[in-house]
Amino acid sequence: METTAGLTFRDATDADVDALVALIESAYRGDDSRAGWTTEADILEGQRTDPEGVLAVIKAPDSRLLTVEREGRVVACCQLEHRGTHAYFGMFAVSPTLQGGGLGKVIIAEAERLAVETWGVDEMHMTVISVRDDLIAWYERRGYRRTGKMIPFPYGDERAGVPLRADLRFELLVKPLV
Repeated sequence: METTAGLTFRDATDADVDALVALIESAYRGDDSRAGWTTEADILEGQRTDPEGVLAVIKAPDSRLLTVEREGRVVACCQLEHRGTHAYFGMFAVSPTLQGGGLGKVIIAEAERLAVETWGVDEMHMTVISVRDDLIAWYERRGYRRTGKMIPFPYGDERAGVPLRADLRFELLVKPLV
């Protein structure tokens, strides 16, 4: 457990699953997500994740679901997964009412530091829905670059959500860490 800027960072446990699912859903889907700027409510309906998906990340080898608390309350999370020379960053969620205040910057910087310290990786990779220009711009300001490499959106798999448009795909973003 590490503390940075009044935040406590720790690996998620099975006991955190319900709180993390609620956090992730609130940050991306439904009306609650509109309180923050990371909402996907205009491009996707349905779920963003489920208890099985969160538990799978917690249990996966070479993976950690970093849970971020402030005053004992879960306020954010992100997935880090070791993939050879790079780490994958995903499942990033910040409570909608806390978005826009710099919390995301602190969390992503700590995730990058932990990936280098834990696995000795030299790059962080992530995928972002390519039509999310505002979110991609936020990551670019943090040093990530667009690669142009696209990954198809899993249309028909409701575990990924129900698309409201036909042009969704993921773009790989990469940042050198050393």
